[in-house]
Amino acid sequence: MAAPNHYDFDLLVIGSGPAGQRAAIQGAKLDKRVAIIERKTVVGGVSVNLGTIPSKTLREAVLDLSGYREREFYGASYRVKQDITMQDLLLRTNKVIQHEIDVTRHQLMRNGVNLIGASAQFTGPETVRLDFVDGSTSRIVRARKIIIATGTEVTRDPHIPFDNQRIFTSDDVLYLDRLPKSLTVAGAGVIGCEYASMFAALGVRTTLIDKRPRLLPFVDQEVADALTYHLREDRVTLRMNESVDHLELIEDEHGQRVKIYLDSGKTIISDKALYSIGRTGATSKLGLEAAGLFADDRGRLETNEDYQTKVPSIYAVGDVIGFPALASTSMEQGRIAVCHAFGVEARSVPDLFPYGIYSIPEISMVGKNEEELTTAGIGYEVGKARYKEIARGQIIGDTTGLLKLIFRSDTRELLGVHIIGEGASELVHIGQAVLSFGGKIDYFINTVFNYPTLAECYKVAAFDGINRLGLFPEELHETTS
Repeated sequence: MAAPNHYDFDLLVIGSGPAGQRAAIQGAKLDKRVAIIERKTVVGGVSVNLGTIPSKTLREAVLDLSGYREREFYGASYRVKQDITMQDLLLRTNKVIQHEIDVTRHQLMRNGVNLIGASAQFTGPETVRLDFVDGSTSRIVRARKIIIATGTEVTRDPHIPFDNQRIFTSDDVLYLDRLPKSLTVAGAGVIGCEYASMFAALGVRTTLIDKRPRLLPFVDQEVADALTYHLREDRVTLRMNESVDHLELIEDEHGQRVKIYLDSGKTIISDKALYSIGRTGATSKLGLEAAGLFADDRGRLETNEDYQTKVPSIYAVGDVIGFPALASTSMEQGRIAVCHAFGVEARSVPDLFPYGIYSIPEISMVGKNEEELTTAGIGYEVGKARYKEIARGQIIGDTTGLLKLIFRSDTRELLGVHIIGEGASELVHIGQAVLSFGGKIDYFINTVFNYPTLAECYKVAAFDGINRLGLFPEELHETTS
């Protein structure tokens, strides 16, 4: 019998998505014996194989092949390829997925992480039974610390007649046989908005349904309203304050289609329907009860600020703990959790995590929005720059983009950055850096940006902001002296 203090691993990570990868590699960097458990035959989790990487690569293929970026110059009818097929879109996607899988596997191997293909089930707070994917005999392993990074699965209502072609989820998009002429998207969360805008950019007649009164309620309202405007410009029909009662597969003179019944009594008929009503934590098969843990009704686990569950030896990171459920934040959670688990000091500022929404146009933000500041009773002012005012915006053909700075009206300290338009998810990091050192919008006024770039929006927005305060640039030095 093994000695009571014997551990097979110092760190056992369940799941090989972004959170699990970063946790495992951080553990290896601390010279710990690390294993990562993955029940699928490929590493990378949902992020690489079904979610983040495929959808963002698909988006880039849509933008390229549809000629969307060039329509400002060549007209709404301009297309790089006239008849775009799913095979055209997936050519790039499949290549990127394979590359990311290879990079991930190599990175884990290079850092000495044991990669084990198995399903994991807790038998105690420190022990896990591994059922190997190759069919070999199961084994129970003991680990000093365990990280749950199993991610999420699409929420599949048992009453919905999914056939993965006419009625499908976001996980099924890569396996569609053809592009539809019309599409209904049920659920206007991040995933629903991203896919609705992609299909609309391809000329698919799209309807987007959501029970909330506006899109993306956690996004600054002005930016969310701008996305709403752009979607309608691309002929997307928005059905807000509406909920789906049920869906039905039908066959009529136009072929096999889908009929969507709304609780309001309306009906919508389209070629295909994307059902995107949230995701559920992939915890149902982990045997959490044996470890003394319980998930909520959406399969999510509760943690403290260090991502530690109520069982001290077990941590949970990534999508399995809920919002914001982004690959970038999940990676940081994995790093912080492992550092805490082994007593290594690590700093992180969750309030300054940037969010990226890869709709068309894309959205990115960091810091506070107007609604949050109003609720908190903090006096603020805004400064705005529109891409159409910037030479780079004219050059790339994006004349509808917007960069918005929010800052304290008394000290001019930057509080938030909100962007919609081309390159938003890259551009936001300039503002993130200034936020991290408590900088003022004065920084942007005193900084010279390359010309022509979209980064100039920061300077234009800062000038707009001080003009709203009734100040002039030369007065900034006087008010800070």
